[in-house]
Amino acid sequence: MKIMLPPIVAVSIMYHVGAKNENPERTGFAHFFEHLLFEGSDNIPRGEFFKYIENAGGQNNANTTNDRTFYYEVLPSNQLELGLWLESERLMHANIDQKGVDTQNEVVKEEKRLRVDNQPYGSFLAEMNKRAYKEHPYRWTTIGEMEHLDAATLEEFTAFYHKFYVPNNAILSISGDINIEETKKMIDAYFSPIPRGKDVEKVTIVEPALGGEIRDTVYDNIQLPGVMMAYRIPAQGTDDYYAIDMLSQALSTGGSSRLNKKCVEESQSAMYVGSFPFASEDPGLSFVFGIANAGVSPDKLESEVNGEFEKVKNALITETEFQKLQNMVENDFVYNFNSQVGIAENLANYKMYFGDANLINTELERYLSVTREDIQRVAKKYFVKENRVVLYYLPKEEQ
Repeated sequence: MKIMLPPIVAVSIMYHVGAKNENPERTGFAHFFEHLLFEGSDNIPRGEFFKYIENAGGQNNANTTNDRTFYYEVLPSNQLELGLWLESERLMHANIDQKGVDTQNEVVKEEKRLRVDNQPYGSFLAEMNKRAYKEHPYRWTTIGEMEHLDAATLEEFTAFYHKFYVPNNAILSISGDINIEETKKMIDAYFSPIPRGKDVEKVTIVEPALGGEIRDTVYDNIQLPGVMMAYRIPAQGTDDYYAIDMLSQALSTGGSSRLNKKCVEESQSAMYVGSFPFASEDPGLSFVFGIANAGVSPDKLESEVNGEFEKVKNALITETEFQKLQNMVENDFVYNFNSQVGIAENLANYKMYFGDANLINTELERYLSVTREDIQRVAKKYFVKENRVVLYYLPKEEQ
C-alpha cells in the first residue's frame, strides 16, 4: 500500500547557536539574529523575504533557544526550490547593515516589553536563571539585555554571523512530499558553493553544584502571589531526563494530575500549578510554577506542592496512574509528528544533539522503558531542598 503525502514540504535549517554561545557582555545576539536574518540578502531586497513565501502560498517562522536557532518554510511541494534558495541566501550572504540592525533592535525591544516587562510574572525565567547558575551561560535568557544590543557595533553583529552561520554549524532538514534524488540535486546546486567556516568551539563550562537551597522574593506588578521553584536536572537524552519528564507529567498534565487535584480542586489554594522540565543540551532546570488564589499565602501553596513531591518519593505511583501516563506520552509523541515542520525539527534535533537522526525512531521506546521505580528514584535524587531555587512573587504594594 502506497502512502499518499499531502502536497506540502517543510524546508528548515537549524543552527547550533543559542543564548549559551553568546558573550556575557553581548547577550541576546542569537535571538536578535532570528529577527535580523529576515532583513534580506544580496539578492533579496529588504522586506521581500516574506513576500516570496506569501506569494507561493506558504508560511514561515523561526525560534531561538539556549542551544540552537531554527528557521523554516512550509510550502506547496512544487515550491521546494524556492525554500532552498531562500535558506541558501540566508546562509551565504545575508544583508547585515546598520539600518537592519536599528530596525530589528526596536522590534526586539517591543517584544521584551510585551512578553517580559509588562507581563505578570514575566521576569520569572530571568530571575530563576541568574540564581540557579553562577558560571554556565544558561544564567541569562534568550532575549538578553537590551543595553547589550544597544552597545554592540555593526562589526560585532557581522562577526557573529560569520562565526556561527556557516554550513558546518547548520543542519538542513526537509520533510514532506519530495522526490529524494531530485531534492539532493537541488540541495547540491544551492548549498555546495557555500564555503565551510571555522569549527565552532563547544561550550565546556560545567556548573558546580548549587550548594544548598536559594530562596528570595520578587515584587512585581501582580495581584496574586506566585510560588516558583527550579530544580537542577541532567541534560536531555539521559535516562534520568526521560524519567523526570514523566514525573512532571504525572504531577501536572491534565485535570487528574496530582498537583491539579490537590491544589486547584481539593484545597483551592491555587489558580494554577504546574511542573515542567526544560530540555537542554547541558544540564538544565525543571520548574514548578504556581499562582495562589486570593487570600492564600505562598507558604501554604508551597507546602502543598512539596507534599505532592514527597508522596511520589515515599510510594510508587499506582499501576493505573502509570498506564495513563504511558498513554499520554505516546499520544504526545505522535502529536509532535503531525506536521511536516515537527518532523523536520525533530530530525534536526537528533542529528544536532546526538549525531544520529535515526534516533527519532527509538525515542518513544526510551520513554516507555521508564519504570515506576525510575520515577520514584529521580524524585528522590533531584527534587530535594538543597537542589532548588525558590522564589515568591508578591504584589509590589507588599514590598
